Amino acid sequence: MAALSGGDDGTAPGISDFEAALRELASVEDVSAVAAPGYSSLSAAQGIQSALIAHAESRRSYRIAILDMPKSQSVTEARAVKSRIDSKYAALYYPWVTVANPLFRPGNAAIPAEIDLPPSGFMAGIYARNDVERGVSKSPANEVVRSAIRFEREVNFAEQESLNPFGVNCLRFFPGRGYRVWGARTTSSDPEWKYVNVRRYFNYLEQSIDRGTQWAVFESNGPQLWTNVRDTISAFLYNEWISGALLGNSPNEAFFVKCDRSTMTQNDLDNGRLICLIGVAVVKPAEFVIFRIGQKTADAGG
Repeated sequence: MAALSGGDDGTAPGISDFEAALRELASVEDVSAVAAPGYSSLSAAQGIQSALIAHAESRRSYRIAILDMPKSQSVTEARAVKSRIDSKYAALYYPWVTVANPLFRPGNAAIPAEIDLPPSGFMAGIYARNDVERGVSKSPANEVVRSAIRFEREVNFAEQESLNPFGVNCLRFFPGRGYRVWGARTTSSDPEWKYVNVRRYFNYLEQSIDRGTQWAVFESNGPQLWTNVRDTISAFLYNEWISGALLGNSPNEAFFVKCDRSTMTQNDLDNGRLICLIGVAVVKPAEFVIFRIGQKTADAGG
């Protein structure tokens, strides 16, 4: 290993640098999550975080922001950080992850053997792995955090009970099961959008239906078109139900698609608007697995 000298590390990136990068990503349609690992350590962290959330919330972006908790936060401080965030397009993770330093060499005391890294980079990989192995409808939780030696702070059950309902997703160690993500909540206060997989699954549905019905643009806005649109969307949702992503014992219980005069006014037709109403029953995660155990008296006659 050779020591380098005479270089310039430059200055820390600011809000404008991150905003410029996010503008570039805005034109990439296949992005489903955005993260900026390490932003929480910068002086402009609050502005960068707001830029990430605004990017995810922008119209037809169909993505979610993966946020970092700042380093070395207590449970009280973590709750204070979360209290400043409320978005159904963002998820917050805590604490940082300790990994082996790839630059460490035995005998070089100047380089630490271990380093702490922000959780959002790990979570971006877990999102991608979960999508491939299980599908976007499965919550990216109870998943192994690979390469972790430990977490910066060990979160216990009581602290988990304090943080999880508040919208802070914890990374925890479980004896015999390793280092895992133990939370699947967004930062939203809206109970309809409190789970990451529900938010991401709706993003997937909206984007898929949007792309899959582009053929309808500039077609004659009449009953024949409405029937074709209903059939296209219903076929797609039927496959989602068959795959187990939707609740219900039948397609009628799992979803409905309406596209007719009841969803459009004459004003809509006059102004070229085709309006389709879609309802789906999504599968939410089994966040709390509860067993009720009672005493049973032995039956003498049994």
